[in-house]
Amino acid sequence: MTAPADPLEIKEVAGELIDGFARGWAKGQADLIVGSFTGDATFFETPFSEPLRGSEAIRRYWSDVPANQSEISVTRGEIYVAGPWFATEFKAVFRRRRTGEWIQAKGAIFCETQAGKISEMRMYWHRHP
Repeated sequence: MTAPADPLEIKEVAGELIDGFARGWAKGQADLIVGSFTGDATFFETPFSEPLRGSEAIRRYWSDVPANQSEISVTRGEIYVAGPWFATEFKAVFRRRRTGEWIQAKGAIFCETQAGKISEMRMYWHRHP
């Protein structure tokens, strides 16, 4: 996929990338998530997390979702674009498989893109309860 130059087109591509990420999370399908990233992408789950580098590391991280989360819903907010970067808010609601407790996580995602894919993703989030 070649990187778009028009700001409206960039926003559309960013929406497709983050929506693919959200669908993968909601379905517990790591391959859908990884499809939004470049092969050598970097992923930060939180600001203080060690970065995960490359498709396989990202796939391993997200492969644990089906074992820990069920009935997952992920939505995003408006997308804001600045050059190769975009940002959006998100909300994830899921049930913990271990305890049955409902969890709501809200936060923001900041991404850098390269060649029409996410080359870096940083998540900032907090959960309730």
